[in-house]
Amino acid sequence: MTGLLRGLATTGRTLTRRAHTARYPHTEPELPERSRGVIALLEDNCTSCMLCARECPDWCITIDSHKETLPAETEGGRERSHNVLDRFDIDFSLCMYCGICIEVCPFDALFWAPDFAYAEGDIRNLLHDKERLGTFMDSVPKSALPATEEEP
Repeated sequence: MTGLLRGLATTGRTLTRRAHTARYPHTEPELPERSRGVIALLEDNCTSCMLCARECPDWCITIDSHKETLPAETEGGRERSHNVLDRFDIDFSLCMYCGICIEVCPFDALFWAPDFAYAEGDIRNLLHDKERLGTFMDSVPKSALPATEEEP
């Protein structure tokens, strides 16, 4: 009998309190600065090293690149080659948002952006290419970006 009375007392206290439910579509939530939403790509920093694709447990990252040869900067110097990023795709229908790809990137090319409302009606539209991933860079917090050296 005491258990029943305690349960009813708890229910009575809860009924008199105001609800904490947020009206999501009409009211945007205030998220912390470094919340995980979507992965953003800074294409200029990507060297196509493939570390993110190799370490991804879901294999949802696809990278294609080719090598280009740059002419020698000085006379008698040797030609240099560098990778050019052709394709960088993340399939968000497979991604489990673990953040391993962001942690292992040695060149600070991947970041968490706090955008979370990017749902699609068709699962095929969750394959984001490098252009779409680059648009998420606008919402990456300044504190998450790598420090740039200023010229005096």
